[in-house]
Amino acid sequence: MTPTIDDIRMAAKRIAAEAVRTPLLASTALDEITGGRVYLKCENLQRTGSFKFRGAYNAVASLSETERAHGVVASSSGNHAQGIAEAARLFGVPATIVMPHDAPSSKRDGTRRRGASIVDYNRATDDRDALTASIVADTGAELIHPYNDGRVIAGQGTIGLEIAEDLARRGEQADIVMVPCGGGGMSAGISLAIAAESPSTQVYLAEPEGFDDYARSLASGSVQRNARTNGSICDALMAPQPGAIGFAINRATGAHAVSVSDAEALAAVAFAFRTLKLVVEPGGAAALAGLLSGRIDARGKTVAILLSGGNIDLDVLERALAA
Repeated sequence: MTPTIDDIRMAAKRIAAEAVRTPLLASTALDEITGGRVYLKCENLQRTGSFKFRGAYNAVASLSETERAHGVVASSSGNHAQGIAEAARLFGVPATIVMPHDAPSSKRDGTRRRGASIVDYNRATDDRDALTASIVADTGAELIHPYNDGRVIAGQGTIGLEIAEDLARRGEQADIVMVPCGGGGMSAGISLAIAAESPSTQVYLAEPEGFDDYARSLASGSVQRNARTNGSICDALMAPQPGAIGFAINRATGAHAVSVSDAEALAAVAFAFRTLKLVVEPGGAAALAGLLSGRIDARGKTVAILLSGGNIDLDVLERALAA
């Protein structure tokens, strides 16, 4: 299913009672650094610590009672895992998560704490999609893909609605909305919402260096795959390739993509902690890294930056602060 703006508006109603309407915060510090008017959409303050709860809850809520009875299954390095685990817990549904063995411990612990079962795999040697498919075949559970799922994309798109609505209440409109990007489900939902609510706004996707499949895909007009499946500090953004549904949306809405290095992501984590007083994980700070590193020119512009997650292990935060 390819979602529409009506699906996103319906998702906003569906998740309203459980998801946090996260704040859109102005930042004078970033205004001074960039010469623009910068706002931060703080999904690191979302339930489960990332934006993923929105799409997960919308997907589980969309299932029939019969479908829920068989449980749900998903593959994730941690944020989608926690979102699915929490949504499943709220509905009393069993959840199985296929998770890389090197996923951050905070994300693994959060997934288990919410009642989901974890099946480990090796990013470098195992085929997570095949493993997930075998679980679906054995159990009849409903697969909820982390980004190539219209229900998930619609749920994530509610972020874009909120950004446009909150700026409109202040009599403003964004020139640029910049979001972290892995498989492209969230960016597609936001792009779809922004295109409907603020059509002159440009959406930029920030992805890790070495995992620039979106930039290459948008440039070529067809889905491109990454050469590797691990090796970035941005663990949440290492999708093997763009999801087909999201790619079609991002291409149609004219999204742009930039890459940030591990060092830039860690510098953004440290900046968020020291200056903004916010805890953000490296992948969640990718858009902020794109802004701070000058990948986009914010001078004289109104820019909304998405902080997409805050589930960071202490050793990674210490590494960022020591750099």
